[in-house]
Amino acid sequence: MENRQRIGFVVAGLLLGIFIAAIDNTIVSTAMGTIVAELGGLDKFVWVTSAYLVTEMAGMPIFGKLSDMYGRKRFFVFGLLLFLIGSVLCGMAQNIVQLSLFRAIQGIGGGALMPIAFAIVFDIYSPEQRGKMSGMFGAVFGLSSVIGPLLGAYITDTLDWRWNFYINLPLGILALVFVAYFYHESHEHSQQKIDWWGAFTLVIAVVSLMFALELGGRQYAWDSAVILGLFAVFAVMLAVFLLIERKAAEPIISYRMFANRLFATSSAAAFLYGGTFIIATVYIPIFMQGVMGGTATNSGLVLLPMMLGVTAAAQIGGFLSVKIGYRKVMVASTLVFILSLCLLATLTPQTGRFTVILYMIICGLGIGSSFSVLNMAAIHHFEYGQRGSASSTNSFLRAVGMTVGITIFGILQRNDFLQRLTDALGGSAGLPSGVSLQDPRAILAPETRALIPEPILRPIIDALSGSIAQTFRWAILPACLILVIVSMMGREKAAGFAAQASEGKREKPLQEA
Repeated sequence: MENRQRIGFVVAGLLLGIFIAAIDNTIVSTAMGTIVAELGGLDKFVWVTSAYLVTEMAGMPIFGKLSDMYGRKRFFVFGLLLFLIGSVLCGMAQNIVQLSLFRAIQGIGGGALMPIAFAIVFDIYSPEQRGKMSGMFGAVFGLSSVIGPLLGAYITDTLDWRWNFYINLPLGILALVFVAYFYHESHEHSQQKIDWWGAFTLVIAVVSLMFALELGGRQYAWDSAVILGLFAVFAVMLAVFLLIERKAAEPIISYRMFANRLFATSSAAAFLYGGTFIIATVYIPIFMQGVMGGTATNSGLVLLPMMLGVTAAAQIGGFLSVKIGYRKVMVASTLVFILSLCLLATLTPQTGRFTVILYMIICGLGIGSSFSVLNMAAIHHFEYGQRGSASSTNSFLRAVGMTVGITIFGILQRNDFLQRLTDALGGSAGLPSGVSLQDPRAILAPETRALIPEPILRPIIDALSGSIAQTFRWAILPACLILVIVSMMGREKAAGFAAQASEGKREKPLQEA
């Protein structure tokens, strides 16, 4: 088969793999009410999301390192198989505990897919073409991250919540066939000593941090012994991990990578972008439902304009990074992102739907380039034997940033909302029986909203709108820090790779084949 056609099948397989792995981060969120109603376990539902995130994030840097040592193909295929097995098991789960365990299996597989896919793109494409392809991959990742809640709500309403998992099968099988059959990888791999102790301490540290962030303020108070204990374990294991990595012959996350300015700045920006952009996907649908009124599914449709912006900006950013360099692209992108946050910070109950849609398009344009350009920049200076680690570390930090961002901004929004309500109402008088001010989404569900008298409903709407706008104001601070960081990225361009010594040793670049 002609090389160009064969590479096309490989790319299609990688894109499908990224899509199903990224979408499973969020697709279950809107189906949780239905899942709990059928399976029970209201006190354990948080584990369904946490189990996937924890195992995915813990696996990213480990699979990235293993792909450098023993080859990309075998670990991408392994991750995809594990992900599909986990998907089937999730669809067959009979209780919430089983579903959580099967989600953990899914997460392990998902942790291998995205970082290895980006590394494969750098292996098989010439420097001049990597910008375009990374833009496409970044667009798919950004699109799937945003579309997840909307697709999950639609599938749950029209089919059954179990199809949120079964839908992975046809897409995953196609990806498996394309990559396994068409991707020809050299068998010359760098045999290195596996850093088992580093892997062990990293997993324990990540698991402790994620569970502390997921359970804190929900099942346990932030100052409870359980949450404080989890944070303590995280701190100790992180310190031990950093000590081990200093002495390991082949560390999972190498300090030497962070000595490279482009890698360090792109990774730091990825962490902050992850923690900041996620609030738009979380709070804009809440604003549309709670302030403007409507169902959760209809409110989620407002994310579609954001998806268009993300898709366009990811591809344009990847293309321009070849022409004008990473720094200029990311500075422009971050300025647009800051503008969008400033606009979103002006939201009020009087803001029109068209205005919100316009703000979301601008937000998508500011976010999109980060999905493609930052990952490209992280891999820029590294040869084959380090690209998997570089890509996975960048993806890992973005995922950590998303989880930390959801937690921190969630606390800020909730506290501000409750304070505004207390100032306006002074208590729960006038609310329907069983309705608590602790959950604004439950208060403003259409069926509950209809029961609340107008004199009580109006202050609630004003408080929710004000707290969401204030959350976007807080988000401007890390966005400005991103601008400072990306301005220090250097002048490298995607086509100007310095280290090309290994280009001919693996899959030959497409234009040279």
